[in-house]
Amino acid sequence: MKIIAFHIKFHSVAILLAALLFSCTNDIKKVRNFLSDKNLPIGKAQNIHTLYKDSGKVVSILDSPLMYDYANRELQPYMEFPEGIRLLRIYGDSDSTLVTARYALTYTKNDLSELRDSVEVINYSKNFILRTSQLFWDQKLHYFISTQPFILVTPSDTIYGQGFESTENLENWQSRNNYGSLTVKE
Repeated sequence: MKIIAFHIKFHSVAILLAALLFSCTNDIKKVRNFLSDKNLPIGKAQNIHTLYKDSGKVVSILDSPLMYDYANRELQPYMEFPEGIRLLRIYGDSDSTLVTARYALTYTKNDLSELRDSVEVINYSKNFILRTSQLFWDQKLHYFISTQPFILVTPSDTIYGQGFESTENLENWQSRNNYGSLTVKE
């Protein structure tokens, strides 16, 4: 009698465990939709250091203490850097631009980024420094746009204004509502 009761309990537990194991499969699309509906990221990375290469040469280096990946968004997937970024863009052997901000969003479908809070762009070969509170960056066109107040420091001038556009290496720039000293060559 004890042996029969043992076998019944054993088989019952085995069937229950098998049912539990086979019922725990999740469709990846259902998981993504659940995370998206709850406004949760699909991934999180801490202390990231990423090298981007083109034809074997390093073209940029991205550092950030924290990144959330919202690739589960159907319409507009993005990556969030709530603790800021430090991005070094390298153009050939002697020119580079450093971009820093305390907060950043990068929309991965269209390669647009919004940088906020203490945004600074430094072109080392030209000795140009741009400072603003918000900057939009079109990574496909390699172009910056800001409608916020800015300070542009060049080797000879300090320019203040509201509204700034530039190539990402600060080489060709346009500004609006300027004030400050500006050296003009004749």
